[in-house]
This record gives sequence, C-alpha cells and structure tokens, in this order.
Amino acid sequence: MATLSGDLWKRALSDHDIFNKIRENNNLQDQATSDKLSKNLTFSLDRDFFIWNEVDSVFYTTNLGELNCEDALNSAKYQTLLCTNPPLFEVHQVLLSPTRSHVALVGRRGATVLELPQRWGKKSEFEGGRDLIHCNSVPVAECLFALSGSLTLRQAAWYPGETVEPHLVLLTSDNTVRCYSLKDPESPAKVLCVSQTEEDSWTHPRGRSYAASLGEIAVAFAFGCLVDSPHLPTSPHFRREVLVYPLYILYENGETYLSYMSLSCSGGKLGKVLGPLPMYPAAEDNYGHDACALLCLPCFPNVLVIATETGTLYHCVVLEPEDEEGEVVGGKWLSGAETVPTLYVFEGIELELSLRYTPTEDKEFVESDCICSIALHTDPLCKYRYHCTHEAGVHSVGLPWFNKLHKFLSGEEDKDSLQELAGEQRGMVEHILCTRPPSSSLPAPVRGFWIVSDLSLDACMICITSTYECLLLPLLSAIRPASPALLCSVSESGPRGSPLRGLAEESLENHIRSILARSVAKPLPVRAGEKGEALSAQAYLQLLSRATQVFREEYILKQDIAREEMHRRVKVLTAQRSKQLEDLALCKEERRSLWETAERLADKYEDGKYRQEVLIKRVKLIMASQRSPLPVLSNSEKNMMKELQNVSNQLHHLSNSIKEVNMKMEYQTKELTKGICQSTSSVILNAQQRNHVQGILKQQGRQIADIMELIKDLKNHFSF
Repeated sequence: MATLSGDLWKRALSDHDIFNKIRENNNLQDQATSDKLSKNLTFSLDRDFFIWNEVDSVFYTTNLGELNCEDALNSAKYQTLLCTNPPLFEVHQVLLSPTRSHVALVGRRGATVLELPQRWGKKSEFEGGRDLIHCNSVPVAECLFALSGSLTLRQAAWYPGETVEPHLVLLTSDNTVRCYSLKDPESPAKVLCVSQTEEDSWTHPRGRSYAASLGEIAVAFAFGCLVDSPHLPTSPHFRREVLVYPLYILYENGETYLSYMSLSCSGGKLGKVLGPLPMYPAAEDNYGHDACALLCLPCFPNVLVIATETGTLYHCVVLEPEDEEGEVVGGKWLSGAETVPTLYVFEGIELELSLRYTPTEDKEFVESDCICSIALHTDPLCKYRYHCTHEAGVHSVGLPWFNKLHKFLSGEEDKDSLQELAGEQRGMVEHILCTRPPSSSLPAPVRGFWIVSDLSLDACMICITSTYECLLLPLLSAIRPASPALLCSVSESGPRGSPLRGLAEESLENHIRSILARSVAKPLPVRAGEKGEALSAQAYLQLLSRATQVFREEYILKQDIAREEMHRRVKVLTAQRSKQLEDLALCKEERRSLWETAERLADKYEDGKYRQEVLIKRVKLIMASQRSPLPVLSNSEKNMMKELQNVSNQLHHLSNSIKEVNMKMEYQTKELTKGICQSTSSVILNAQQRNHVQGILKQQGRQIADIMELIKDLKNHFSF
C-alpha cells in the first residue's frame, strides 16, 4: 500500500519526465543566452501542476498527490493538453481565471484563452485520465493585434470576481484598457482610455514617441478590493448600492491614477480616470522613474507596491479622502476639484539584483546593479507577503508592520505608536534565488514561479530556471505569519502575577528578534551557461567576499549585538531581583506585624461582643422592672394576652375534635369487631390482603397515638 510523505513529491517533480521532454525540445543554450525576459509558464490547480511547452504549444500536467506515493508508475504519468487554436505569439505568462476553469496565455503580441477540460473517473482526472486531451482555445482581440503591427500587450489580468462570467482585461501600448468577454472575444465590453493627453496625437507614432520620452505611458495596472461606489450619479437608475473594483493604473514616470470599473453598470465616474494620486511625503524625483510593475495586496486598507526597473520597491498605503476635503492636488483630466485617495509612501526597499560586494574605502572596484523588469506575485498563504521575479532571480518581501498599521488606522492603538511603528517595523526582504551571482554573468531568467498553498503537501515555492530545472524552495519563516497558540497552552485561570511582567518578556523577545532579523539572505545561486564552464578568478573572489560580508554583517555582528543586549538586560534583571528580594523581606515583616495586630483586634472584638450582650440583658431587666408597677398593660403584655386567648380557643376546639375522634374510634372498633366475627365464617383473606389491612391499622394507630400525645402536651402547656 502506498505511503504518504512530504518529500516524495518534491523529489519526483524535480526528476519528472515533463522537464526532460521540454529540455529535449528546446535549444536551451541559445535560448538562455538570447532571451532576457522573465516568464511565468506554470500554475497549479488544486493538486495538479501545469507547465507550458513553448515549442509544442501544449500544457503538461501532473498530479502532485499522485507523485506523493511510492508507486513509480504514478510518478511518471502526465497528461498533455492540446490547443485547438494554438497561439501564434511567444507566451510569456499564464493566468488562471478566478472561476478556475480558464487559463489565459499572454504574450507581447496577443492573448489566448484555453478552457480546461472536465474531470471524471476514480481519481478525478481530466477526461478520466487520457494522455492527450484537446482543449478549446480562443484568441482574444486577434484582429486588433493583426491590424496594428506596432501594438503590443503590456499587461493582462482577469477581472476579479468568481460569480461573474470570466472577463480578460488587457492593457496595450496605445494607453487603452480593454475588457473582453469570452462570449465575444473580438469586441471589448469595456474600453478605458488612459492617455494623459486629450488630443488625438496619441494615434500618431510621433505622439507616442513624445509620450514615451516623457514617461506618460501606462505600464501596469492592478485591481483593488471590492468597495461600495460613492461615484454614481443620483438618479432612479442608481438607487441601489453598486459594488465596484478600483483600478489602479501605473505610468512609467511613477505616477498612479485611479478608475472604478463595474461590469453591471456604467455612468458617473465609472469609466473615468482620476489622478494622478498625490503621494506623501512628497519627493523631488516623484519616487524614481522607470516604473515597471504594480501590485495591490489583498488587504484593507489597500497597499500598493510600485516596482522600478532599478530594483526599488515602494510600499504605498491608500488613504481615502475625508469629507471635509474640498480639493485635491493634481486633478488633470476632470474639471473642478475631485476627491481622490492619497498614497502614503510608507517605505522604500531596494532589491539586490546581483550578489555585489560593498567595498570599503581602501578598495577601488564598485559593482553596478543590473536593470531589468520586475514581476510581482501575491502569496496565497500570507496576505502581507509577496514575491518578485526578474531575470536575476527571486525575492520575497514581507510587511510585518501591516497588522500594527491596520490597528492604528482602525483606532485601536494610540497615535503615539505610529512613530514607533515607523522607526522599528520595516519591510523584510529575502533573496531566495539568484540567477546572476556576478552581474557580469549571462542572464538566466526564471521560466516559472508558483506557491504551493496545499498544507498537506508541505507548502513551498516552485521555481523553474532558464534550463527548465525544477527547484522547490521552502518558504522562509522570517516572513511567515505566526501560528495561533494551542488551546492547551492558554491559561484558563487568567494572567498570573503582574501583567507588566508578561509585557516585559514579550518586548524582550521581540527586541532580540528584531536585532537578529536578517536584512539580506544568502540566496541559492543558479548560473546560466554550461555546467562544466568555470567562473573567472575575479568572479570567485567576488562571490567569496560577498558571502563573507553577509556572514559577518548578518550573523556575527548581530549576534554580538544581541549578546550585549542580553548581558545588559541580565544586569538590569539582577538589580531588580535584589531590590525585589529586599521588598519581599519587608513584606514578610509587615505581614507578621499585621497578623499580630489582627489577633489583638480579634480578642478585643470578642471581649466587646461579650460585654455588649451583658449590657443588653441588664437593660432588658431594668426595663421590665420599670414596667411591672405600672397599672396599665404594655403592648407586649396585650399581645401576649391575645395569643393566650387564641390558644385557649384552639384548645377548646381541639378537645371537641378529640372527643369526636374517640367516639368515631369506638364506633369503628365495634363495627370492626362485628365485621371480623361475620367474616371469619364467610370471608377468608389471603396473606397479601391481611398484610395490607394490618399496615393500614398500624398507620391509623400511630396517627391516633400522635394526636393523643399532642393533646397531652397542650394540656400541660396551657394549664392555668
């Protein structure tokens, strides 16, 4: 029987036949040296892993759950998905739709949508496990790209929402955003012109060159979280609330614009572009140029990540405008003052695109960074973590300050904590994979990137190198969110001791963690070219110097700082302990004196209580002696006389009742005697009836005896 293990599928996927087949069909050496663009040709659906073969224009898929078995036949099995209308362009990216039923094949010269086949059979495989499957594929906007030879596709994304029909949103080089439905892939359902010029000069090549030189071309867009639309006109047609998606548009000059998109309605500010969004704090260079990518993290408030080709990342918090705000700086397109959100640039992070060595003053050579386009990917396991892929490798970025910022904006924390947040909690960057260890080496961009979110398979990161080698890297715990505490570890009796003690321990742990946190991680180096080709002596020296520098700065120095901090804290705790021991001795002495005082007070209380009872008795006797010679009865005596009269009446009534009972008893005794005499000759009782009659007679006898005793007691008590 097959046994499950978390590492079986990882080893099986790295040595799978699909990668060998792709390497055989591709001239990898020429392709790795010529193609410098990073691609993403992989994705995962549940437990099925997909990879696109560029030469054959097919998808290879295999089930990771089957690879997790020890059966060798299951580990070598895969399925091939053929396109009925394969794309004629080079595919750079594959996108899975929100409904998980379509896949978009995106390139610079178009897009094609492939419909995934149905599942059935014992193992729920595609079309029962057939090896070759023909899938329906439809090109999107094919005529648009065929008629314009200079038109290129800058970005494609699926319209968010799992309940609506899949729509593909395209951003083309003519500064136009088009939304296409799969029912009519040639006619756009929505068209949004994002050109910053109101003239028609954009349609001419000269106008495009001017806009490109000024950086006024849209390079990326991103959808935000679903919000209520406050931008619809007041009319009977829009009485109900409409949910819209904010569409953030990034330009090459670093400016960000905003539009609201909805497939169900239009009008008002829907379909209009607002901006540019003001960025605070203001910067002279507008936070850099050569912007290339935009990502909106799936959290609230929205956090935008703006990436530049130089490897700089800006984390911007989207702040909604206040109602009292009358005007907004930078409204270019719309007449009048428009209330638009503002971008608060929380921090800027510079990625290390190559393993460069930072020289000291006595060294002469300085290694320059490479410039390349960066692709941003969200993390399905952690909403405040994302990943960057480029021709130089893979980076992971985490935002540990987001939870604290969310509490601050919600009003749960004091405003004074914002300064502490800005000073300590910074973004964390981890260099996962480096494909250009020295910047002078040939580019080796990644071909695929995906996060396996199935925890039963041990969540990890899948990276496909330029030579189609599958690398499975663990998700580093420095950015991973902390697991919730177990129920057994939570004390049900509440906090023990002072709450400040737990706060101090938590702050010390967080302080040591912040000291030991690494700002630079040692990535896995992957170099382009032949495997047997050796590096130059200068490259070896650079890599060794870089590794030594990282080890010294990120490990040894930080451990020394942490050790000194712990020594300092030990001294403080030792002094506090001695002071607490002195306070404890004083508390013991005070407790002993309090016990003695309590004993004395208890004795005094008992003595006072006894004296009080004696005095009360004496007062009662005095009052009785004063009342006795008076000819008038007191109220208590009158009440006593009334009670005695009532008792006398009750006794008279009881005596009459007793006489009646005695007469009835004598009569019943006579009748019983007669009945017994008559029944002896004619009626014979069995044992059960005889016992029952005897029990009744005994009970009545006891009742009569109790009544007689009660009468005797009353006579003795009320005898005059």
